[in-house]
Amino acid sequence: MKAFFHKNFDKQFGKLRANEKRKVAERLQLFLENPFNPILENHPLKGKYTDYRSINITGDIRAVYKFLNENECIFVTVDTHSNLYF
Repeated sequence: MKAFFHKNFDKQFGKLRANEKRKVAERLQLFLENPFNPILENHPLKGKYTDYRSINITGDIRAVYKFLNENECIFVTVDTHSNLYF
């Protein structure tokens, strides 16, 4: 799997604390090895994020992405659950 990162993802990632950034890196590595690893709780989204999916980074932080094809995806944002969905 090859991942690309939208500039919004990069911006949001820059705002995270060091321990959160480390966790994002760990979870993205798991994602690249197996996007549907149960630890990631990968799931489709609805509403304004129709056609996108989310993976869990921590108990509250999510990364939102979209498959471009079967071998590529783009991560569009990373933020807390409440900031993303409300």
